[in-house]
Amino acid sequence: MLVPAYLIPYGISTLFFGLLSDWIGRRRIMLASLVAFAGLTGLTATAGSVDQMIAWRALTGFGASGVVPLALALMGDLFPYQQRGRPLGWLFGAMAGGMAFGSTFGVLLEPAIGWRGVFLEVSAVGFAGLVLLRPYTGLLGECPPTRTITLGLVITAYKHLLTFGRAQRTYVYVFMNAIFHSGIFTWLGLYFSQRYGLGEVGIGLALLGYGVPGFVLGPFIGRVADRWGRRWLIPAGIGLAALSALLLAPTLPLIFAAAGVTILSLGYDMTQPLLAGIVTTLDPKRAGQAMGLNVFALFTGFGLGSLLFGWVLQVGFTEALVVFAGIQGVAGLAALAIFRSEQHPLSGHY
Repeated sequence: MLVPAYLIPYGISTLFFGLLSDWIGRRRIMLASLVAFAGLTGLTATAGSVDQMIAWRALTGFGASGVVPLALALMGDLFPYQQRGRPLGWLFGAMAGGMAFGSTFGVLLEPAIGWRGVFLEVSAVGFAGLVLLRPYTGLLGECPPTRTITLGLVITAYKHLLTFGRAQRTYVYVFMNAIFHSGIFTWLGLYFSQRYGLGEVGIGLALLGYGVPGFVLGPFIGRVADRWGRRWLIPAGIGLAALSALLLAPTLPLIFAAAGVTILSLGYDMTQPLLAGIVTTLDPKRAGQAMGLNVFALFTGFGLGSLLFGWVLQVGFTEALVVFAGIQGVAGLAALAIFRSEQHPLSGHY
């Protein structure tokens, strides 16, 4: 429950932060959200029970959700569409690398400093990031004059955004892909413990491969998307993710399972950054709101994915992985037709 307790509130609140950023500017919300993340993460160390920890994680999810969607929207402000893939690749590569290194070093440090120490350390890193960011806050965009927001304007804006078929199919795939990846990744610790008898350190090292493709290849994948379009890359990434689940399903030597984790990461890096690139073009006047809806679909899918996989897991890891792989494989085949218009950006067909 700790995972969805953070991710679902995170996804819900992005709907509001993305919208607000279009009215009052990205800089204010990104900085305030980073402060909230660092502060609330530190306060999580005060939890005296599981219920208290769940409550702190939910509050942190609400407060922290102004960073990622607005960073993605900022890429749309700074770069034209035909050059947007590479910086988005860097951004998603940093996210994937952070997940992998955090998973690994968290379990390596916890025996030495305790779980409270891990939260306090992450909090300190967050505040250090604020200090390092201070000379560059001008890059976060100017603060426009504050405008009045009404419920009618909000509803009208979302209706307008979702009238486009291109937007509908993109958001659906963001949501479905997030369910798949989070469902599997969340339970990999238990997977390696039960299947291979790994302890905390072994699990951390096995998960390290998850962030390597994005961290190393993210900008390259983005550049390929800029040059050749997203028509083939998105279905290929979905297919690779399905293949990774099939590789994890049987009990193979540990090296193959670790390779499956790396392939799972590569599948993510070939889909979500490219889908985010499409979202940045949906409505330039409402870029923050469009990206807020994207991150809502992404993080809500992350939260539901962990719950759904846990539910299917009652019949066993092999069966759960095969079910998820089958659904993802069908989605990959369908994507060949659904994203066929996402050709070279300079051709004008997308």
